[in-house]
This record gives sequence, C-alpha cells and structure tokens, in this order.
Amino acid sequence: MDTNQTQTLIAMIFVLGTLALLVLPSVIGLARERRIDRQIREAQEARESEPAQKSSSRSTVPSTATWYAEGRRSKKLVNS
Repeated sequence: MDTNQTQTLIAMIFVLGTLALLVLPSVIGLARERRIDRQIREAQEARESEPAQKSSSRSTVPSTATWYAEGRRSKKLVNS
C-alpha cells in the first residue's frame, strides 16, 4: 500500500466510526422503547387475565375531616 491508499483507508475508517457514533444513540433508544413497549404489553395482558375486582359497598362521599381540611386550605389568609 502506498501513502495515498493508506490515507484513504484511514479516512474511510474515520467516516464509518463517526457514522457509528451518530447512529448508536438512536439504536439504543429504539431498543429501549421496544423493551418498554413489550413490558407495557405484558402488563396489559396480565391485567386482562386477572378477574375483575368487586366494587366496594362503602360510600364514596368524603368524610367530615376531608370537608373541614378542604375549607381550611381554601380560606388561608395572606399576611401583607
């Protein structure tokens, strides 16, 4: 190999290395997204296979303490 071929080879290796460095984060992100999608799909399938939960017979009306706390939060005084 003469000098010109060696310089061409070095330039090609540099360009391919730069391309690999630019593409690598995208490939890693794509693999991560696919893994997350697979985990979500598996969780949805597991949830669908479980029997439905019974609804509670208890009332969903907030307790007196909740009403009192809500009123106290909304009536805070601002000191100037």
